[in-house]
Amino acid sequence: MAAKQKLGEILVNFNYITQEELEEVIEAQEDNGKRLGELLVENDYITEHELNQVLEFQLEIPYVDLSKFNLNPGLAEYFPEQLADKYGAVPLEEENNRLKVAMTDPSDLVAIDDIERAASMKVKPVIANTKDINRALGIIYSTNEDTAEVFASLNDYQSGEEPEIDQLKEMVEDAPIVRLTNLIINQAVQMRASDIHIEPQKEKVRVRYRIDGVLRHGMDVPKYSQAALISRLKIMADLDITKRRIPQDGRVKLTVKGLEIDMRVSTLPTIFGEKVVIRLLNRDEGLLNIDKLGFKGNNLENFKKLIRKPYGIILATGPTGSGKSTTLFAALNTLNNIEKNIVSIEDPVEYQLDGINQVQARKKTGMTFANTLRSILRQDPDIIMVGEIRDEETAQIAVRAALTGHLVLSTLHTNDSVSSITRLMDMGIPSYLVGSTVVGVVAQRLVRRLCPDCKVEYEPGPEEKMFLDLDEDDAIYKATEDHCDTCNSTGYSGRLAVQEVFVVDEKVEEMITNSASEAELKKYAIEEKGMITLTEDSKEKVKEGLTSYQEIARLII
Repeated sequence: MAAKQKLGEILVNFNYITQEELEEVIEAQEDNGKRLGELLVENDYITEHELNQVLEFQLEIPYVDLSKFNLNPGLAEYFPEQLADKYGAVPLEEENNRLKVAMTDPSDLVAIDDIERAASMKVKPVIANTKDINRALGIIYSTNEDTAEVFASLNDYQSGEEPEIDQLKEMVEDAPIVRLTNLIINQAVQMRASDIHIEPQKEKVRVRYRIDGVLRHGMDVPKYSQAALISRLKIMADLDITKRRIPQDGRVKLTVKGLEIDMRVSTLPTIFGEKVVIRLLNRDEGLLNIDKLGFKGNNLENFKKLIRKPYGIILATGPTGSGKSTTLFAALNTLNNIEKNIVSIEDPVEYQLDGINQVQARKKTGMTFANTLRSILRQDPDIIMVGEIRDEETAQIAVRAALTGHLVLSTLHTNDSVSSITRLMDMGIPSYLVGSTVVGVVAQRLVRRLCPDCKVEYEPGPEEKMFLDLDEDDAIYKATEDHCDTCNSTGYSGRLAVQEVFVVDEKVEEMITNSASEAELKKYAIEEKGMITLTEDSKEKVKEGLTSYQEIARLII
């Protein structure tokens, strides 16, 4: 059977590589001891995707997307980190006395034997790509320290006196504070948090994590460790620990066992001390593919057409935290090539993209959005991204850039796509200029995704049936609060976007120029161009079982 053939034979038989290439790599393998598949990918004879295809279809070993698994550090007890690193293997779940293990090379029988001996049970191998394996290793083997142990090591700080600056400089390098800081960050990464809130209270320091857009309690840290913990974070972000009465902002890059994390650190003085908020940006996951942003049907097709326009303004709109910047970065990532000069002005710079010239706006030094945008126009740009159009001056320069042959991407805070047109006119831009420069608007929200492992089907009430236009055989689901390791018993795991894409064609341009109302513009877009509204897109995603009626009622209805 094909499944019993060696990997190299399979690749040759199915014309992925030649016999000569196989022999060349086997010879190199004898010198460096690397896995055959790894060497073939390194030498560009095959791609990792092609390797996984062969392993999946010919060896009948399934491929898995690790983002759909709750990576539980408790599974580290089945086999040690040394074996995991050596074989590129991650424990996923134990079921019926068999351990499911994701591997970069599941055809490695020696690896499987070693893992089975360590785990004292049979292994069920599955395939995952190397990047996801490395990320999972960083989470599962991130820390084996018990929280109580870390807190116990802080007891030496119980003097009851506020430490002096010189003392703090020594304390922040002490093992107890380093371990506490690592514990907080590792737990956030493990729980897929987007933000960490470290909040001084009267008698404790509360740590909360924002997960899928909702703040959840993480831990309470002893009050006597507050000064050292906050100073440790400030030093990591290159902030001034002597300044405690003014807000500060900084950033730091960390690697948590193979997972690259950008941390944006912000401090704010409160009556009980400095509050710290840390935004976690996963550099491996930040550059999203447009096809993975949640666009469906006409919305996806129209958005792809918009970003290929040679000039004009494309706007992403929605409230804070609705994923606007992520959508624009995905667009920039698609457009990024050697032939384009792409410049962005942001406040702050979030995702750092290779090949794109990113500028940090700094109001204190006079680098406002408007002033910096003027300078960018003298840099021969093809595509410009403006973090946000905040005022009339910035709007006017963006319009001028679009009129002179540039593609401008930016964000606005409006409730839907069509109202962005009115917003620009309220800023003082004449209607004829809005109509001739804006080529399209994307409005979006982020809703929580139902946990696939614990969501339950239910009978909707009359109000839900009417809103969702349900047929008799339509099934809808809701979250439960039953025990579930996948979603930490929240009923939701991850988020997805719901969107509407408003395209400005010649007719819409004419309507805008003639000061048509929002209602008229929206009616035309829906009836004549088939625009899918935010509400309609959210209805479809409820019917598909991706999110719940309760969730869209919270954010959209």
